[in-house]
Parts: sequence; structure tokens; C-alpha cells
Amino acid sequence: MKTVVKKTEETLSRITRNESLEVIMNRFNQEAKKQPVAIPAIDQYTKEGQENLNSFLENETKSELNILANGTTFEDHASLKGNIENYIGMTQIPTGVIGPLHVKGTSLNEGVYIPLATSEGALVASYHRGAKAVTLSGGVTSVCMNEAVYRSPTFKFKDLPELFQFLFWFNAHVDEYYKVVGAMSNHAKLEDITTVVEGNSLIISFEYYTGDASGQNMVTICTQAICDHIMSTTPIKPKEWYIESNYSGDKKASAVSFTSVRGKKVTAECVVKKEIVESVLKSTPEKMEKYWKSSTLAAIQSVTIGAQGHYANGLAAVFLACGQDVACVSEASVGITRMEVDKNGDLYCSVTLPNLIVGTVGGGTGLPTQLECLKLMGCEGRDNSRRFAEICGGLVLAGELSIASALSVGHFTNAHQALGRKK
Repeated sequence: MKTVVKKTEETLSRITRNESLEVIMNRFNQEAKKQPVAIPAIDQYTKEGQENLNSFLENETKSELNILANGTTFEDHASLKGNIENYIGMTQIPTGVIGPLHVKGTSLNEGVYIPLATSEGALVASYHRGAKAVTLSGGVTSVCMNEAVYRSPTFKFKDLPELFQFLFWFNAHVDEYYKVVGAMSNHAKLEDITTVVEGNSLIISFEYYTGDASGQNMVTICTQAICDHIMSTTPIKPKEWYIESNYSGDKKASAVSFTSVRGKKVTAECVVKKEIVESVLKSTPEKMEKYWKSSTLAAIQSVTIGAQGHYANGLAAVFLACGQDVACVSEASVGITRMEVDKNGDLYCSVTLPNLIVGTVGGGTGLPTQLECLKLMGCEGRDNSRRFAEICGGLVLAGELSIASALSVGHFTNAHQALGRKK
């Protein structure tokens, strides 16, 4: 089984699979591949305004928004297999766009326009403001640090001695489980196995690399194959077993995944110039740092997993727009935000997301409007999940800056009264 050092080596080898480390490091210090162009002012809530914005985005990104913009009736019912059962129609959720957000990562250095699907007024405006502040300050550096998805079956035995007898047998046959996965999937790769013992119950966590897919179904199928192999070959039969013990962190906030990784671990940072904080965010670095300290203390008192403002807002909106498993927001929105005034009087901000379950193939990513939204960001298809994850990191940071600035100077309520209420 792999050590932590070996895992780090594998992560670095994936990052440098298509480019050398020197090329990637240079990207962080270069000008944007394409200079960000601000979204033009439009007539809010008019057909003409929508058409003008769609034309601008199609021209800037060289992508098409025909289905998203025109509300074309969906007719390809056969393509829904694997996405929905008992289909009755489409739920329409308004989709806005923010940006450009200048993101510098291991896979991109450019301004991107990010689609957000939501019915919450003020959300798009808030993230758009944060993106403007970040981009005017030189962009956000966002790096996908690690990737893994778990499935954790549980086995129950007559007693503890029997469990340990099974565990010794299990450890002697580890190499077989890697072979089972290799025969089952061309995309999943079994990377590590860990065990947890509690009385006569044994939890085995299988850790996989799932490529550009978010991977939950993939790891379930592979783990089922391993368990079937175990049950057909072990001389020590458990009394009962289940494919998921509820230990893996799937669809829930978990301290286990928070301290390791589930999906993709992304960390992002930006230094927002003092003058940008004042002119765009309408606050000061000092006030935002003070608010961050107070909010983090409150998060500690309420015993939250992590300490952040509203990761779920941006992630749910981009997940809906881009065909992700929206329920995974329950785990993906766990993370840590940090804000500090640096020696120059500017505001340093970082975010860390250890549980970002995203993919650019499979699931809902091939549905018509979802595919258009992924194309808008250059994130459709293979070899783009890391890019998508790094954009999500930048998106979350922009949202944290905007909400913290509003709360630090008392603008939060007014913004929601102006943009979040029906007249």
C-alpha cells in the first residue's frame, strides 16, 4: 500500500502529465493567456439585455448558448438514461454569469466567465463583485492539490478474534484487490486501503483515483467487485456486510474527509489591493480582517467543520449549471477561509476545500444546457476536471470576499433588500 510520500509523487506526476513543472510554475507569474474583458452593462431583466449579454459571451468564449438562451424544448428522451427516472419535464432555474474571474492554476491562466444557476437574488451580484475585485488585483491562484474518492464497506463478525483472523487474511491478499479493479474499470485506479476496527465490526476504506469523473458510481461498482471477490474466497465469513458503512463522507460533512481529501482538494489565494477593497468591496482590509476573526471564533463556538462564510451558495449554483451532483454540496462546502492584512496594508485571502466532488465527464455533464455551461468555461470533456476544480476554488474565494466585505461594513441587509426581494 502507498505511503503519503508516494501519493504526493503520484499527484505531482498527474499535474505534470502534459506539461513540465517549469512550464506550470511560469504560468503563475505570466500575464493572462487572454486578457479578461469586463461584462458590459446591460438592461437588467429585459430580453434585449439578455440577448446582448449572450452575444458578448459567445463572442468572447467562442462557445454557443443556443439551448440555454432560447429555451429550446428538450426532445432527446433516450439520452436521459442514467440521469433520471419517471421523467416528466425540466425544472427551469434562472442562470446568470459572473466574471471575468482571472484564475491562475496548474491548468489555466486566464479570465473565465462562470455560469451560476440560482433563484436567490443578490447571489450572482455578490460573486460578480468579488470576481471583479480579484481580477483587478491580478487574479486568484488556485491549485488542485490532491484527488481521491472513497467507498467504505463494513463487515461484522461473530467476535473480535474472528475479525482479526479475517484481517490477517485480508492483508495477505491485498495485491488481488488492485487486480480486481484493473479488470473492472479502465478509468478507476485503486490507490490505497485503510481499516478501522470497532469491536466486532471492521470498516475498510478503498481509495480511488477516478480521472475526470466525479466518481461515486465508479468507486461503488469497483468496491462491489472487490467485496464479491472477498466473499467468494475468504475462509472467514462475516455475519453480515454492507457496501457502504456511512464512513466515507458521501453526501455529508465529515471530519475524516475534511482532514484528508474527498474528490479534489483545492486551495486558492489572492492579495486584494487596499484601493480595490475600498473602491470595489466598499470596505477596508482592516475591517475585513476583524470581521473574519469574529466570524471564525463564532464558527468554533458552534462547532462547525471548518470555518467559512457561504461556500454552498456558489458551489450549488455552479453545480446546478454544470451538471454536477448537487447533493455533494453537503460535503464540498466544508472548508476554511482566512483573511489577513499583509505588510503592505493589502488584504490576503485564502480558501481551502478538501471535499470538492466535481467532474467533467459522466453524470449530468452531457445534458444540453449543462454542456453549454461547461463549454463557456472551457471545461467540457476529458482532461478538464482539474481546470474546473481550480475555477471552483477561485469562485468560492470571490464569494467569501464579497460577503465578508458586506458584513464588515453593514451592507449585507441592504443588498438583500435591494436585490433579493420581490417588489
